[in-house]
Amino acid sequence: MTITTLSLPSIQQFESMGLQWHTDLDNTSYISDELIHITEQEANVFYEAGNTLYDMFVEAGEYVIENDLFFELDIPPSLIDAIKQSWEEDIHWHLYGRFDLAGGLEGRPIKLLEFNADTPTMLYETALLQWALLKHNELDENKQFNNIHNALSENFKRLITLDKNTSSFNSLYEGWKILFSCITDSSEDISTTRFLEYIARESGFICDFAPIDKINFSATEGVSFEGVNYEFLFKLIPWENIAIDEPELALLMSEMMTNHNAIFLNPAYTLLFQSKRMLKILWDLFPNHPLLLPASFEPLPKTKQVHKRAFGREGANIEIIDSQGRILESKEGIYTHHKSVYQAYYELNSHKDAHYQPNVFFAYESCGLGFRKGGNIIDNFSKFVSHCIK
Repeated sequence: MTITTLSLPSIQQFESMGLQWHTDLDNTSYISDELIHITEQEANVFYEAGNTLYDMFVEAGEYVIENDLFFELDIPPSLIDAIKQSWEEDIHWHLYGRFDLAGGLEGRPIKLLEFNADTPTMLYETALLQWALLKHNELDENKQFNNIHNALSENFKRLITLDKNTSSFNSLYEGWKILFSCITDSSEDISTTRFLEYIARESGFICDFAPIDKINFSATEGVSFEGVNYEFLFKLIPWENIAIDEPELALLMSEMMTNHNAIFLNPAYTLLFQSKRMLKILWDLFPNHPLLLPASFEPLPKTKQVHKRAFGREGANIEIIDSQGRILESKEGIYTHHKSVYQAYYELNSHKDAHYQPNVFFAYESCGLGFRKGGNIIDNFSKFVSHCIK
């Protein structure tokens, strides 16, 4: 790997760009001063990998629904009807997701680790901050695999056109409104949500932001905030969390969908993609595909592997297990009640004892690349690392 050093903006400059979580608990910068150099060919391979993987997830989603495999994916029963409806109706458009990958540099094949399809973060820093870092260092800010802003703008318009071609958006647009929401105790979630709100407003929608607990949900009236009704609600809150923590709300949202008075972003079917147990379904459908790793609901025999939970996050409840079944490294967490999946181990890109995980954003097509730097298990203390194309 080729890595050079960047000059970082001051804390005040970071904050002026909307980055409030600029330091971690140890007071080190969350934004790394490293810059990973990739080739144009490597950028193209990341692009094609994301597109191919998305098509595979769509085929796997259809397979799960047709064969009623919701229990196998650890899907809460209260969301099954919403998943089926959102899958069948074109109006439920997948806005964006993030593929977590390994490899892709210096000739190493790309392998899928998981797909954060419902509520992926790291969007703001991938779309905006790494572009700003190149500009801050007087480098060519266009030398990145980073078209996230434009891709999201086009995908917002597809909420109305429901088609690849968005040229008809202006004639179809009739003052459609999107309410953006998240839990407000996370500055990262707020920045991600407000960034999406900015792009939607720029694209032509009427938008507002509200804490999730301030929104009115009605089976007959839909979504409203401060007396205004909204056709769309973007919620940076995982579907599975809603089903587990607020089961009555999950059922109410399903009823609102049935009554066709609210459309939720991302749609309920993204929970199928979000479940890490989909890795096993993919391996069953596409055995030995070059982008996939062997995966099973049971431990893989005589194989170094990673034990994950269906809906674990930020490295929590991850175990790296050797071929003899011994735990080499693990992270504790709150997801032990979710079902297990086992995936063959594949080493991350490494440089000077650190590991670098590529993350490809997808919004109708692959649209951007960022990296996270950490240990063998990428967790919530990982650093964001920018890239440039040589």
